[in-house]
Amino acid sequence: MNSAMMSKTPPKSLKGRVRTPGDKSISHRALILGALAEGVTNITGLLEGDDILHTAKAVEAFGAKVKRIAPGHWQVEGLGRAGWRSPKAPVDFGNAGTGARLVMGAAAGFDLQVSYLGDASLSSRPMGRVLKPLEQMGAKFDSTDGKLPLSQTRGGGLTPIQYTPPHASAQVKSAILLAGLNTSGTTALTEIHLTRDHTENMLNSFGVKLVRKPKNKGQTVILEGLARLQATNINVPGDPSSAAFLIAAALVVPGSDILVENVMMNEARTGLFGVLSEMGAFIRADNFRRSGGETIADLHIRYNKLRGVNVPADRVPSMVDEYPVLAVIAATASGQTHMHGLGELRVKESDRLAGTHALLIANGVDASIEGETLIVSGGRIAGGAKVKTHHDHRLAMSALILGLAADKPVSIDDSSMIATSFPAFFDLLAQIGAPMDMA
Repeated sequence: MNSAMMSKTPPKSLKGRVRTPGDKSISHRALILGALAEGVTNITGLLEGDDILHTAKAVEAFGAKVKRIAPGHWQVEGLGRAGWRSPKAPVDFGNAGTGARLVMGAAAGFDLQVSYLGDASLSSRPMGRVLKPLEQMGAKFDSTDGKLPLSQTRGGGLTPIQYTPPHASAQVKSAILLAGLNTSGTTALTEIHLTRDHTENMLNSFGVKLVRKPKNKGQTVILEGLARLQATNINVPGDPSSAAFLIAAALVVPGSDILVENVMMNEARTGLFGVLSEMGAFIRADNFRRSGGETIADLHIRYNKLRGVNVPADRVPSMVDEYPVLAVIAATASGQTHMHGLGELRVKESDRLAGTHALLIANGVDASIEGETLIVSGGRIAGGAKVKTHHDHRLAMSALILGLAADKPVSIDDSSMIATSFPAFFDLLAQIGAPMDMA
């Protein structure tokens, strides 16, 4: 059921301390690698959003034993040497694109048959980028236009490949590496531009040896097949993509001063923080520590006036999910912000480039698209519009954050999908002084 929401009259200021929910990318990987490993993997801080729950059900369908011990605390008993087996029914990923692509890679390494389903949004997104290299390795798939629903008709006995993805994609890289785990020989993947390295970091924590060789602006990742994963304990760090919305709220509401705890500071994920610093934002990282191969810190954010900047295309891999909310922040800055190389946004949960532009224009923001560049001119925000979210959680949350800086409340046509990535979104905003209303 759709549930429309609306921002309230902008608060005087936002104050308080909040803890970032578990990272979605790490949560997906913890469940999948735990299902591949020998023994029982304990996961704490798991994000319990809809996307992650679909991944948990998926690995369970392949034979892993998955148990929720307490909020955020899960156990996964993996299949290890026995390997995954054919599910008894189609595996439904809902809106979980990361879960779907990574599981496809892992399952391709086993001699099994499986059908995959997704919701309307996921079924419109391309899977060909993953299917093509997996088919080069020897897996077989039955699909229509490379989209869900689709079936793996043959897997296992794969041939390792040397592959350079035409597009920077951590999901494609991860799918190939996961398929390579159960392949006899050496799988080598070369990235032209670095993408998030959570899969490499977590494979290391499960005892898999990888070689990473820098190459120009990218790298080559080398994996020896027939690798055996050993169960481990994973403490999921906070999601920087979720933290971005809390940070944005403080940066668009004058007088705000908040502390966002437990934020993962992986360089492949913190491009937004660098851009905001260039815009003049006060963001200070303290209390650095390490967990599960990742660096974590607490971020202190204080409101001050921002200026427009030029964001080059090479920032996209480190902040691809944050452009909608960056555009919202840019709408409050002085001058223009040019965000280049955003073609990848057109194939996310929705056409995020068009959707971001539309939500800005509808609320009186001066914005335009030139090729793959989004240009936002800062100034007064009229607000008052009801934004079409296209079942995209990041567009929905970005629109509500825009409403905190607008003259009139901003509403969205549906908030239900926000639970896919950030189920605590409304609670945490209310905690710092920005409650939302039912529209």
